[in-house]
Amino acid sequence: MAVERLGSILKHLTPGSALSQVTSKNADDIVITLAFRTPLTKAKRGGFKDTSLEYMVYALLKEVRERSNIDPALVEDICLGNVSDGKAAYKLRAAMLAAGFPNTTSCSTLNRFCSSGLKATGDIANAISRGSIEIGVAIGAEQMSIGGDSLDKPFDEEVTKHSAEALDCTQPMGWTSENVSRDFGITREEMDRYAAESFQRAERAQKAGLSADEIVPIKTRIRDANGEWQEVTLTQDDGIRPGTTAEGLAKIRVAFPQWGPTTTGGNASQVTDGAAAVLLMKRSTAIKLGQPILAKYVGSTTAGLAPRIMGIGPTVAIPKLLAQHNISLADIDVVEINEAFASMAVYSRDKLGLDWAKMNPRGGSIALGHPLGATGVRQIVTGLSECRKSGKKLLLTSMCIGTGMGMAGLFVNEQ
Repeated sequence: MAVERLGSILKHLTPGSALSQVTSKNADDIVITLAFRTPLTKAKRGGFKDTSLEYMVYALLKEVRERSNIDPALVEDICLGNVSDGKAAYKLRAAMLAAGFPNTTSCSTLNRFCSSGLKATGDIANAISRGSIEIGVAIGAEQMSIGGDSLDKPFDEEVTKHSAEALDCTQPMGWTSENVSRDFGITREEMDRYAAESFQRAERAQKAGLSADEIVPIKTRIRDANGEWQEVTLTQDDGIRPGTTAEGLAKIRVAFPQWGPTTTGGNASQVTDGAAAVLLMKRSTAIKLGQPILAKYVGSTTAGLAPRIMGIGPTVAIPKLLAQHNISLADIDVVEINEAFASMAVYSRDKLGLDWAKMNPRGGSIALGHPLGATGVRQIVTGLSECRKSGKKLLLTSMCIGTGMGMAGLFVNEQ
């Protein structure tokens, strides 16, 4: 084990290699100085079921301001990834002002489906890199208790009649999961086995306290069965199901029998409320302000594929990102892929030839939940925490994106 660890370190430090360029330290590097998240809670039943999106964002931004201990006026922009709330831009503006950021700090929201949080991180990083701003915050947040992202009416016929793929963009996510299962021969047994492992990893991580450094306690209110309001402090994820086994998951009924026989409520991501945030700036700025440097943001990219199999987006985004930096999956220490559905996670793992031990080592969205706009940042927070605890270096995150896209991001742990 010690020999393998030394070999890995030496590989990262080989002068002149592409890998050494990725891991090198320069004044203009974009770095993460703060990374944490709220607990993830079951939509409509969990701890955030009665909490508004604006309060969740406010509570998280208040923690960013207080824990970073920098002058909030230095934060020039805040970007929120969110999928379901058409009024998110108003809510973010109100939340950031309430959290103690001045009106001179600007803000925006964006929606790139499940990768919205990663897209927000990339947008803030790129703005800093090109000199538009010096310091920014990227957030992902979703309050799925009040609704999801399903279409409320069909697309205009003039749009859909010209392209079968245009019509495919209207397929619900459960349908696309069944497409992947059927097209690529992913069995129900494989999916249940994968999902059980996700739950088991998440349970072990929670019991060992591994997530303590990534979760910030959030005070909120919850309405009980009698309609009475209770003040609570949420401290841990509440969707993890202790004792989950593949045999137990095999007994769960099929969720979408009209589309296929493999996807269930046990092998698909949970509908969840939650939020996550990262604070970004140049390395030189972090040093000047005395901020701890947690990680280096290396880069991110996106790629497209057929909408009907949208969930395998990581299989096109990850190779593209690695090729841009001339490194391979063998160089990566931790891989965080959103487990929208087990069919898609199994396919992506096997297609890419991923070492399963490196992939979602603390469990993923099937066990933890998938608050759509938040997961892209949540994966960064979880992955960096795992790197710190295990002494690992390179973190790769990747998302599947509704309507047929994938996104991937690359980070270097420095803690």
